[in-house]
Order: sequence, then structure tokens, then C-alpha cells
Amino acid sequence: MKKPRILLADDHPEMLSAICGVLEDKFGEVVGVVADGEALVEAAQRLKPDIIITDISMPKLNGLDATRVLHTSVPDSKVIILSVHREPVYVSLAFNAGACAYLLKRTGLHTELPKALQRVIAGDRYIGLGIREECALSDGAEV
Repeated sequence: MKKPRILLADDHPEMLSAICGVLEDKFGEVVGVVADGEALVEAAQRLKPDIIITDISMPKLNGLDATRVLHTSVPDSKVIILSVHREPVYVSLAFNAGACAYLLKRTGLHTELPKALQRVIAGDRYIGLGIREECALSDGAEV
């Protein structure tokens, strides 16, 4: 199976380095790394990656607005949101914008990100640990 081509977007160099460390050519080929939302949109339109992993809080254009643009301008690219925001409203906004997965930066990139990649590549959606419970509790459902 062909490794997916991945574009990364985060304004923290340490986070970008950590994500690259997790991917390490095992889960895909990183074809680009950007630090703001405008650069993300430009790079995605130029590179047409299979997967885009992006933060929400970025300069120039936030990850949610970038995801909305990408959903229409690069519809074959699948967006994974990797964020510190665990509130259900952000999860809803992300999926409504066109994201396929939402996970928290602090829940363990080494286990969560590979799972999310596998699920998204298979055409599924993925909600990470810590988010599932929060969403269930806010909906009044049991976890």
C-alpha cells in the first residue's frame, strides 16, 4: 500500500518536530511543513497531499477557517485537527468545517496519531481520547 503524502501545519516548531518524529516514514511521507493558515492553504493547493494535520490556533488564518477553504479547494485531502482545545464546540466546528479527525496534542501522539491516520485513510472519522468522553458528557450520554 502506498504511504499517504502528509502536510503539517502548526506554529510551534517543537510540535512540528514531534509530529515528524511520530510519523518517521512509517505512517506517511511528509511533503510539507508550514507555520500559519495562509501558508497551509497555499501549500495544500500546490502539493495536493492525501492528509493534512493542522492545529487550530495559528497566525494569519486559523485552522478551522483553513479547513473550510481546504474542504472545497482540495476536496481529496483529508484534514486531521490536532489541538489543545478539548471543548465540544471546537470538535463540532472542526467536523462542520470538513475535518475527518480531531485529537488532543496532550493525549499521546505516539498512540493516537497513528490510529487517527489509519481510520482517516480508511474513510472513517476519528475522535481522540479525552474528546470522546467530553462530547459524551456534554450530550448527556454515558461514556
